[in-house]
Amino acid sequence: MPADTGSAIEVKDLVRRYGEREALAGVSVAVGEGETLAVFGPNGAGKTTFLRVLATLLLPHGGAVQVLGHDLPDDAQPVRAAIGLVAHDPLLYRDLSGRENLRFYARLYGLADAEDRIDELLDSVAMARRADDPVRELSRGMVQRIAVCRAVLHRPQLLLLDEPHAGLDPEAAALVEPLIGRASRTTRVLVTHDVEQGLEQADRVLGLRDGLMALDRPGADATQQQVRALYREGQV
Repeated sequence: MPADTGSAIEVKDLVRRYGEREALAGVSVAVGEGETLAVFGPNGAGKTTFLRVLATLLLPHGGAVQVLGHDLPDDAQPVRAAIGLVAHDPLLYRDLSGRENLRFYARLYGLADAEDRIDELLDSVAMARRADDPVRELSRGMVQRIAVCRAVLHRPQLLLLDEPHAGLDPEAAALVEPLIGRASRTTRVLVTHDVEQGLEQADRVLGLRDGLMALDRPGADATQQQVRALYREGQV
């Protein structure tokens, strides 16, 4: 991997196993500050595992991982404070309201402007009117909007996004886009099956298949045909 002092993420020869199976087998990639890495691949390719390693939720079994200048797993705590994660699990307490969930996370992050920030985010995703309802009473799309608010609440340096538009209709997706899209001006890792949207946003493209790197190139050089080939038999 070429040296890049402006890299927000540097991964070299990453290995992660589940028992005897290698979910990631020698993955290497670098992401510059403010750039977006789009990660593509079929189910079981290793995309979510890759994201969870970056999020400090899984330990690597081999290779080197550096996030925001910190080596993982040894220096994970400052990384956790600086990332925002949108995952399949919304990471919200179902018996609390959306507002109460955000207050809880605001206390964890020690936000000085917590109430103003919470109000701002809830307004931006059109959830102010339902913010005091228990999460268990909200639709999937509403829960996802609150989850996005949670992820960006502390103004993270790095966004880790695993199918962030899941459960959102086009109108709701447009509401969250300023928070997690290019307009956020945040370094991002975007796991998605939406080839067109992913390529449109990508500065770099990483394609995985069976835990192996099948595609690695600048976003401007990657084509829909190359990415769609990941989802078919054979390598790119």
